[in-house]
Amino acid sequence: MPIPVTVPRLGWSMDEGTFAGWLKANGDTVRPGDMLFKLEGEKSVEEVETFDAGVLSIPADAPKEGDRVSVGAVLGWLLQAGESAETRTSTPSSPRPTGATEAVGAPVGRGEETEERGTQSTVRSQTISPRARRLAHQHNIDWTRLNGTGSTGRIRERDVAAVVPTTDVIALSPIRRTIAARMVESRQQTAPVTLTATADATNLVNLRGQFKAAGGVVPAYTDFLLKLVAVALQRHPLLAARWTDTGLRLAARIDIGLAVDTDAGLLVPVVRDVPALGLRQLTDHTRELAARARQGTLTTAEMTGGCFTVTSLGAFGVEFFTPIINHPECAILGVGAIKRVPVMDGDRVVGREQLPLSLTFDHRVVDGAPAAKFLQTLCDLIVNPAPWLS
Repeated sequence: MPIPVTVPRLGWSMDEGTFAGWLKANGDTVRPGDMLFKLEGEKSVEEVETFDAGVLSIPADAPKEGDRVSVGAVLGWLLQAGESAETRTSTPSSPRPTGATEAVGAPVGRGEETEERGTQSTVRSQTISPRARRLAHQHNIDWTRLNGTGSTGRIRERDVAAVVPTTDVIALSPIRRTIAARMVESRQQTAPVTLTATADATNLVNLRGQFKAAGGVVPAYTDFLLKLVAVALQRHPLLAARWTDTGLRLAARIDIGLAVDTDAGLLVPVVRDVPALGLRQLTDHTRELAARARQGTLTTAEMTGGCFTVTSLGAFGVEFFTPIINHPECAILGVGAIKRVPVMDGDRVVGREQLPLSLTFDHRVVDGAPAAKFLQTLCDLIVNPAPWLS
């Protein structure tokens, strides 16, 4: 019997995604492990592989790029030796039959750069990315009249957006909807409390100045802070714990998320085993993760599994703010802008670099006093950072 090719869940919290194109053509021979098609869900585009073999049969009424598809829906069929398309027993829109083989996904990145490598829709020798085509369809725009800025003149989402009439409503992307849902989930599933403190970052600023003078790659302040936060978490492990129905689960390893602002929304790649990384190694890794986040090529696995998150608004001049916990983590550190201010040093007034910190934590997991001790420890580490930044 033909084997149905169905829509997998891929770890989504939603029951549907967006079909982003076939990676095999109708009539192609498919082997176990081959990537069959792409799905857009939550924060990434996933390439979906199969564990089965056969000849791919794509019905005429199969979903097209940009169509919404439900988990379990049949997209096509894998025909076995001697079978033809006429032996199919159900339509592509039907739910997955009991016992049907479901394709299993291996996550890849998303974004228009990813789409540039994807399946193309061609009209009069023009090509357009799936997201651009959806946007054009939403606003009844004839995209064949547009000039594309992508490779080989391909029309990208930004090209369509440039001619969308101005309205009072901004369409919500799947990523924007997912971020909103997770923010609401965090507020509903945690008991958030925010503490603030100001750390004397004079030595930290001077240390970074030494890196600048030496030339080469200069760590960002968030790179320094990732290392110092890891030390503080080792001393205060409850800040890296998770709430479960059976008790508090301590982190087996210090994996810290670093919030990155992108055109698609706020993404949080996770830096694995921060204590094991040297500062230069950490700096190279965070730069790579941030670049890939902005390019839309992070995998889902690279954005999950953290035990703590660091987010910074210092570049925008913000001092204190209330970051939202990246649930199911226990806490998140908000980093503000470093400012040189006058402070009393005995009887003298001197200028010192001050770093505002905002710690939001889940009061179910940690009480106020332990959270304050963590923040105090972190401030002490920032005052004298050099021993911890090897």
